[in-house]
Amino acid sequence: QVQLVESGGGLVQAGGSLILSCAASGSYRRILAMGWSRQAPGKQREMVAQITSGGSTNYTDSVKGRFTISRENTKNTMSLQMNSLKPEDTAVYYCYALVVTTYLPSNYWGQGTQVTVSS
Repeated sequence: QVQLVESGGGLVQAGGSLILSCAASGSYRRILAMGWSRQAPGKQREMVAQITSGGSTNYTDSVKGRFTISRENTKNTMSLQMNSLKPEDTAVYYCYALVVTTYLPSNYWGQGTQVTVSS
């Protein structure tokens, strides 16, 4: 069983910054990748940023240059630095991890944290 606990989020004005953090715990062999997705009201969930165990990163186009994902492998934690926030970044942000527990990798999800950007 793998647990992902998110922290951070909240209300910020447009142009401001927030940091989201996610910590993984439980019984597993290896975390292959971690990332963040978000879901705004009435919209589908979308991937925001992802980082592999080797440090490779991937971002959705709308956040490139504004968001930075980082990971502390030894502590199994991950952070998302969000700068120059826009009202359209308002969503529930979910931490996820691709984890090997026995033989095959599986995706695990956090409970989500609300980010609201006011104009």
